[in-house]
Amino acid sequence: MKLRKFFADTARGAVIGVAMIIPGVSGGTLAVLMNVYDKLIGAISDLRSNFKQSVMFLLPILLGAVVAVAAMYFPLKFALDRAPFPTVMLFAGLMVGSCPSILKDGIKRGFSPVHSAAIILPFLAVVGICFIPGLGEADLSLNMPVYGYFLLILIGAVASCALVVPGISGSMLLLIFGYYNAIFDTVSALKTDFGHSLLVLVCFAMGLIIGFFSIAKLMKFFMKKFPRGTNWAIIGFVLGSVPAIFITYNHNFPSFAYHTLSVAHIVVGTVLCVLGIAGTYVLTAFVEAKQKNSQTATEE
Repeated sequence: MKLRKFFADTARGAVIGVAMIIPGVSGGTLAVLMNVYDKLIGAISDLRSNFKQSVMFLLPILLGAVVAVAAMYFPLKFALDRAPFPTVMLFAGLMVGSCPSILKDGIKRGFSPVHSAAIILPFLAVVGICFIPGLGEADLSLNMPVYGYFLLILIGAVASCALVVPGISGSMLLLIFGYYNAIFDTVSALKTDFGHSLLVLVCFAMGLIIGFFSIAKLMKFFMKKFPRGTNWAIIGFVLGSVPAIFITYNHNFPSFAYHTLSVAHIVVGTVLCVLGIAGTYVLTAFVEAKQKNSQTATEE
């Protein structure tokens, strides 16, 4: 049973890892949709006080994320370069198919008129970020100034915060700040310029770790003090991520522009979206039914 859980958590981590690569798709959103977000935030924020249990939960997820990033970066880049619309439609379908489940769960926890703001404001924030113009490509070469290394730590912290907050894509923020391609180019440059490339990646990783733990602590605080409001805010972030992914690609990737789409891409994209919606909806319903049956058996 424990081995099965390990592989299941590794698979969830892989899905989150894939989301981290794709601008417009939030790792936090996928964690919410897979029903591991609360546990993930709790494990990160309690790492010092409950080290062993937190590590046992985080290890397979981190392992899956790292393996997915390493294995899927180039295939996904190829798919996004050659067929961005069908690829994005598939991910949008996967997110849409899970929305009924999180809405139903939110209603069970309670809703009042004041929670409308908790939904609308995060929704608008996620969509609004998509319209921020890019700041140009960052220079991470040997000629970069000394302050550039400290700026990398700050950028890493911002990107990691976006990974933890559902609906906001860390990759999209890196794209806006001009670090998305530069970071991945640095990974590729490890073969030719190992020392400088490693230093750049270490600075970025330091920022990721700092931001990751800081925002996890903050999210846990809100989830404990304002559980219903925070839950509806998370739902607002998740709902906003659906239109955000289309706005991001139409705004930042010329090959995605709607007027350039071929009929084949539209047809394939529509089919993949429908399959994504149906597949996620059926899978979510199956997991809920299984959990309900397990709970009933326990009570009896």
